[in-house]
Amino acid sequence: METANIHHIGNPTNRVDGRLKVTGAARYAAEHEASGLLHGVIVSATVAAGRVVSLETERALSVPGVVEIFTHENRGSGAWLDRNWKDEVAPPGHPFRPLHSDRILFAGQPIALVVAETLEAARDAASLVTAAYEVEQHCTELEVKRSEAYEPPEKRSGIPPPPEPRGKPEDAFERARHRIAADYRIRAEHHNPMELFATTCVYEGKDKLTIYEKTQGSQNSQGYVASVFGLKTKNVRVINHYVGGAFGSALRPQQQLFFAVMASLELKRSVRVVLTRSQMFYIGYRPETRHAISMAADNEGRLTSIIHGAVAATSHYEDYQESIVNWSGMMYHCDNVKLSYGLAKLNTATPCDMRAPGAAVGVTAFECAVDELAHEAGIDPLEFRKRNFATLDENMGKQFTSKALSACYHQGAARIGWERRSAEPGAVRDGHELVGLGMATGMWEAFLMKASAEAKLTPDGRLQVSTAASDIGTGTWTILAQIGADALGLPVEDVTPMIGDSSLPASPVEGGSWTAASNGSAVLAACEAIKQTLFKHARKMANSPLTAASFDEVVFLSGRIALRTDPDRGLSLPEVMHASDLDEIRGSGKAAPKLLQMRKYVSYTHSAVFTEVRVDRDIGIVRIPKIVCAVAAGKIINPKTARSQILGGVVMGIGMALHEEAMTDHRLGKIMNHNLAEYHVPAHADIADIEVIFVDEQDEKVSPLGVKGLGEIGIVGTAAAVANAIFSATGKRVRDFPITLDKIIR
Repeated sequence: METANIHHIGNPTNRVDGRLKVTGAARYAAEHEASGLLHGVIVSATVAAGRVVSLETERALSVPGVVEIFTHENRGSGAWLDRNWKDEVAPPGHPFRPLHSDRILFAGQPIALVVAETLEAARDAASLVTAAYEVEQHCTELEVKRSEAYEPPEKRSGIPPPPEPRGKPEDAFERARHRIAADYRIRAEHHNPMELFATTCVYEGKDKLTIYEKTQGSQNSQGYVASVFGLKTKNVRVINHYVGGAFGSALRPQQQLFFAVMASLELKRSVRVVLTRSQMFYIGYRPETRHAISMAADNEGRLTSIIHGAVAATSHYEDYQESIVNWSGMMYHCDNVKLSYGLAKLNTATPCDMRAPGAAVGVTAFECAVDELAHEAGIDPLEFRKRNFATLDENMGKQFTSKALSACYHQGAARIGWERRSAEPGAVRDGHELVGLGMATGMWEAFLMKASAEAKLTPDGRLQVSTAASDIGTGTWTILAQIGADALGLPVEDVTPMIGDSSLPASPVEGGSWTAASNGSAVLAACEAIKQTLFKHARKMANSPLTAASFDEVVFLSGRIALRTDPDRGLSLPEVMHASDLDEIRGSGKAAPKLLQMRKYVSYTHSAVFTEVRVDRDIGIVRIPKIVCAVAAGKIINPKTARSQILGGVVMGIGMALHEEAMTDHRLGKIMNHNLAEYHVPAHADIADIEVIFVDEQDEKVSPLGVKGLGEIGIVGTAAAVANAIFSATGKRVRDFPITLDKIIR
């Protein structure tokens, strides 16, 4: 008999939802039908500040099929207090309330919703709605408001402010042998996931709704709808089985959710609202940031001073916050550190989290500065980082639960051929191209959040695991199936994951790279409960080979419970259930951080990114023939989906380095490249060889599964590695991202 158990955790496994997606069977938010479905189209403001004096809707109302046009004068009722509009991840301030009044806070703000029997009628009628405005002065340019930056008086939950200064950074800077001081600018970026934001709100009867929603948190959206519209939570069900990308933009409920629900309740019919690609540029974005960084080192290349101040854009109505500068105080050892972070209010929508919020920009600027200081000190950039290796989180004085960054440095350098790097910038040429190598360190938090799960085993040996997690393309469906299969020794094909539904056990929003650790650990705990129940019944069976065994002396493998020392002696799971007359066995589990452990330890994912670039010496075009991203992320549940996560992050990092920026006409306060034709992102021709390395890292403290997050770490440090490689190739420092060819050749 074959007794070797297949360990699904750690095996490259195809996505369990893959076939559904590639065949079109997976239905997204705008693909669910309902009887008598109406369609809503949003009309957006064309000015950046002021008030709506009048709205002309008569021509729109005359379009055949138009049912209603909602404006600030006739919108449905909603909660009065700000707190009712706050979702789980809302920043401090006054949450945006669509159609709340005639005030215009930003260009692109919704000023009307046209509802019609068909999408075509709603779209055509929306184009006929016109507004007269009383225009007020606006500002959408961060540099203009930079001098007015302020420290946010109320801190955003879960976002630690910069730590208090340590040592005497200004004095140490003045005394140092090697010093650099520079300003960095990283332009605003927009998420642009493939799936447009959409809500299909199915009216089930009086105050009862089923909502198909593009969201990273079904229960967050459920709570928002119930709170804003005064509904009972049990009467609001939000389903988000499949999400076509989000990158953080779907953490908070977006405008279309409010409009679809409001119209549905008012008209007592099902309503669908889908944002256009252009409208998606006005619902949240990665804010522009400005960085002032001063650093110093002694003759041995050891850091003696770090001063990093950053200013980020926010809206006039909320204080959106990220951890931008904190990384500069923990990535390397330094006794003298001063970090500061401020906000500047602009006439824009509130920014929102975008892949590795805070770290993606803060680490980019900081790692460029580290490279500059290494060059100033005449030390190889990799060696410089090794000399300043941090063994503690010096911001908090806590130990790392694990840190295999040295292995990342070693393996990444070997794969890129770091020994080829010339210490002299611009010295290596290949034909008409200048060749350079650059690198950077990456870092992201490894969270464990509160999560719950349930598991159900049936007599046919099939397992169902459920939790209200989301899958935005990360592979959540698959890894939860792997965890359940591994726990009970079943084939992955015999495990059915249930996610993306607010009616399932409690889950945090999918963000911060915490889903695998948090929901995965909850699923593991639920499966452990089933195993205990199975074992109890197995011991009671007549002539059971397990009667005298303890739980620690058995294993679950190949669909059986068997003695660990003699796997041939055991019972099949169906056999135990039939003998015990069980129709099903249920188990529940929870995951949560250990508060006592958190007093002493802190967990992070680390990476080292190595890049080769080639720059056309005449016209400045940058090619990236190879990037190596070496990652220390604890246990890797599924190397196949994990690699995809890193690939996606690296590609977004290339976008930050070379392509992505919102181009705003500050005279109008409007984004001009609000489409995929003119908002440049990396295309196939921009991407060559990306090598992903997962270094071995054991961490028994980070989570019950020993896993860390992977969704964010791929982008962190990538843009800096590209920028540093461009300096290696050309000798030119470009501190304004993205690094377009005009900045290289001028």
